[in-house]
Amino acid sequence: MKLKPFIILSTILLVIFSCTVKEKPEFLRVENIKVLESTSKNITFTADALFLNPNDIGGKLKTDAIKVFVNDNEMATVSTKSFDVPAKNEFSIPLKAVIPTDSIFSNKSISGLIGSLLSKKIKVQYKGDIIYKVFGFSYTYNVDETENVKIKL
Repeated sequence: MKLKPFIILSTILLVIFSCTVKEKPEFLRVENIKVLESTSKNITFTADALFLNPNDIGGKLKTDAIKVFVNDNEMATVSTKSFDVPAKNEFSIPLKAVIPTDSIFSNKSISGLIGSLLSKKIKVQYKGDIIYKVFGFSYTYNVDETENVKIKL
C-alpha cells in the first residue's frame, strides 16, 4: 500500500521537473512594418514582433510603452495587454499605432517634409521594451527597429 502513493508522488514530481524554463524566449526581429490604413486624418501603422520560445512552458509577454517615431519625431506610443506565449514555438505579437496625418508632416525640417511628400515614403521607428514573465521570472527585451514605408495620401 505504501508503494502506490510513492509512485503517484514520483510521477507528479517527474512531470513538474520535466517542464523547465531553459532560457528566455529569443527576440528575433520586428517585421511587416506597414501602413494598414491611410486617410486624410490618420495613418495606421502595424508591425509584428517575432519571438521563438525554446522552453517546455509558456509565459506572458507585454509591450510596455513602445514609442513610434516618424521621420525621427515621436508620434505615438504602443502598449498592449498581456500576450500568452506558446511553449516550444515561434510566435509574434501585433503592434499597432494610429498617428494623426498632420503630426507626421509637421516636421520642423523643411527637407524632411518635402522629401516625405515627394517620395511618399516615411521613416518609421519602433523603440521601447517588451517584457516576458513566467513563474516570477521576468526579462526585458529592447526593441529598436526602423524601416522606410510607402504612404498613400
